[in-house]
Amino acid sequence: MTTFISLDDATALITDKSVLALGGMTLYRRPMAFVRRLLAKNPRGLTLLSFTMGLECDLLVGAGCVDAVRTCYFGLSEFGLAPMFTELAQAGKIRVIEETEASLVWGIKAQVAGVPFMPSTAWVNTDLPRLRPDVKQVSDPYTGEILTAFPPISIDFAVIHALEADKVGNVKLNQNLGIDLELVYCAKTVIITAEKQVERCEKSADGVIIPSAGIDYIALAPNGAYPTSCYPYYPLDGFAIMDYVEMCNVGNFAGYLEKFPVIGV
Repeated sequence: MTTFISLDDATALITDKSVLALGGMTLYRRPMAFVRRLLAKNPRGLTLLSFTMGLECDLLVGAGCVDAVRTCYFGLSEFGLAPMFTELAQAGKIRVIEETEASLVWGIKAQVAGVPFMPSTAWVNTDLPRLRPDVKQVSDPYTGEILTAFPPISIDFAVIHALEADKVGNVKLNQNLGIDLELVYCAKTVIITAEKQVERCEKSADGVIIPSAGIDYIALAPNGAYPTSCYPYYPLDGFAIMDYVEMCNVGNFAGYLEKFPVIGV
């Protein structure tokens, strides 16, 4: 059963050393309000997972909350590199678990299916298995073909920002999905932050409905993706992201956290 809670109560669910997956895609519909509230809780030892990582993940990395990251991209799109991740990764202060689109997708599929691995032709005849000794290669019992056996990816918490949530706990996303739908079925606990509550989530051409059965908690967070975009409600604030990059580049990450307001209720 889906439970409506406050944003503070939602962030209090996250425990040290857990695997935390964040939804959204590049600089679209990222759970920014959740992350800013989470920084106040100061969790430690997180393994951060996302299909693509952006500003929200860079904040957690810069604040020292993250031990390891799993993603196929970490950056700020047209605004360049993610400054805190770049700095800490180059200094060897954060562990980067090598991933590609294929390894993330097949690892999540293995978890959802409840199987010990998911076979794929990805990574065959590459150096990637050398970087990931936990990823093995197997022989197809029917053809003898060598395949990569991607192990399941276990996720403790998935946090996804939504356009709206209705009274029974269904939520609506836009089409910038990334792997949001897969996270709903993979994570042990699914937390939704939503722009607003409505009587009933209605299907639309540019919307996707996630049934309440897949969601554990919902917290209302108006403007909760800002300064990333939340189409069709508000666009990306490029000036705010440029401010972040510029302040980090002069070593003033802490100053940015003070300047950037906590958004959401």
